[in-house]
Amino acid sequence: MNLMLKAVLVPLAMASLTGAPSAQHRDAGAGCDRVCLEKIGDQYRAAFLAHDPSKAPISRRVRFVENFVEMPFPDATWDTVTQEVGPALTLSDPTTGNVGIYTRIVQNDTPGYLAVRLKVEGEQITEIEHLISTKRNLSAPPTPIADFDKFQRSPHLDKAVPKAKCRPRAELVRLADGYFETLENNNGEIRGTRFSPDATRTENGLNFPEIEKGFKSGRYLFNERVRDRDHFLVDEYRCIVMARGFIDHKGVLDQYTLTDGTPARSIFREPHSWGLLESFKLEDGMITGVEAVFIATPYNMRSPYTQNPDVIRNREAKYPKK
Repeated sequence: MNLMLKAVLVPLAMASLTGAPSAQHRDAGAGCDRVCLEKIGDQYRAAFLAHDPSKAPISRRVRFVENFVEMPFPDATWDTVTQEVGPALTLSDPTTGNVGIYTRIVQNDTPGYLAVRLKVEGEQITEIEHLISTKRNLSAPPTPIADFDKFQRSPHLDKAVPKAKCRPRAELVRLADGYFETLENNNGEIRGTRFSPDATRTENGLNFPEIEKGFKSGRYLFNERVRDRDHFLVDEYRCIVMARGFIDHKGVLDQYTLTDGTPARSIFREPHSWGLLESFKLEDGMITGVEAVFIATPYNMRSPYTQNPDVIRNREAKYPKK
């Protein structure tokens, strides 16, 4: 690797996993504290629903990405949203200037789960990232999604966490990344993180109780890799880490065995990826709750916002040729 390029990429990659903001992230939100950022988040939601960018402090040079596709602003759901069904969960990180939002919207007669990331610089929104999952995001297998009207968010996600129960930024990022590490290498071992006994996760509104039990079963062995992980937001008030990533499935694993001996068969019959925006609530060094929006994407797809892309490789060691 070119020495000059290596000198740039290595510190960026380390920053992603240590919780230290990279040069692109550092001090982006200087002058805009938690209250300021979350107010901008509320203004953005109002502007989005009204189809009126002037209702929020959106920069003229804003970058807009929806479902990992960059496009002119405004476009996509900015033109089709007709209703928001709250309450929304809003996250903020004054250190990086990022705002995260999880909410539900309706486009005409189509309900969906929406996750948003906003980058705020100088109290202006310079980046907008949407991930919208609806029943029309059909794939093979179909994207799991819950009944829109029955969704209930766990109220503890929005609650402040006392500093004594919230770990330093770098530790929070390490524990959140342990979730992805466990998901990528799901042989029943919990890697680099801990779960509270009652920890649950919500994916596209679907509730999955007993996260640790699911991981210890080895059910997710069909995951080839969890790549391009970017823990871009650490909400130290709520003790939540928000991240972007992609889960790839090669489609070569057919039958396998759970850790208790139960036979299982992979639902992924061809190359396939999930793209996600996922948040992890952490208390006393344990993951206590997870909320995610994810969609099916073309295999090996990337986000335009991915800063430190992983090398996409064929992991022959995991699926050796017979």
